[in-house]
Amino acid sequence: MCKYDDLVLQCFLQNQEQLFSDRVASSPEEAQAFLEDCMAVVADSAEEVAEYFEQEGVDTDGYDNILEAEEVFEVGDGRYLIVEC
Repeated sequence: MCKYDDLVLQCFLQNQEQLFSDRVASSPEEAQAFLEDCMAVVADSAEEVAEYFEQEGVDTDGYDNILEAEEVFEVGDGRYLIVEC
């Protein structure tokens, strides 16, 4: 089963340069493989993003809004993709 649906993959493909200086994927298949390798997480809400960072022990003091972190991608349907490599 694919945990990264088409909307998540498209979001990453369109916005990957917010996190990486060079494109790391140029097709949905490459994006899927990359996200799987990074063990990227899809959060269903902003609250889940905050919980994820808290559980992972990520220092969020430097952010006014955790959703503005470069590793957080807004999917567009209320979900967020978190990519930490």
